[in-house]
Amino acid sequence: MAIWTNWQKNLNEAMDIDYKPSFIKQYACLEDSLKEEVKEKLELFKDEKNHKQSKVHKLKRKLSKYFGFSVNYKYRIVFVYHSKFCATLLAIGDHDVYK
Repeated sequence: MAIWTNWQKNLNEAMDIDYKPSFIKQYACLEDSLKEEVKEKLELFKDEKNHKQSKVHKLKRKLSKYFGFSVNYKYRIVFVYHSKFCATLLAIGDHDVYK
């Protein structure tokens, strides 16, 4: 099964995204218009070719194991890579999400 899954991901280069319960809870509290914006950004994020456009970057200091990208000027998503084709979204919020 794992071989098939890896082959399939390599074929279409789509990122497999998991969601931590903390991310789901924070997402549920967002306004509907912001939720739509998040969905659009996640679709871009699924394709590695869009990571520069999405401003994917490695975080620093105590979050140095994690990465982040912008939803808009105010909101950010924090995540961790498990492989080139697998990531888990950890948190969503304003710049306080980095604390």
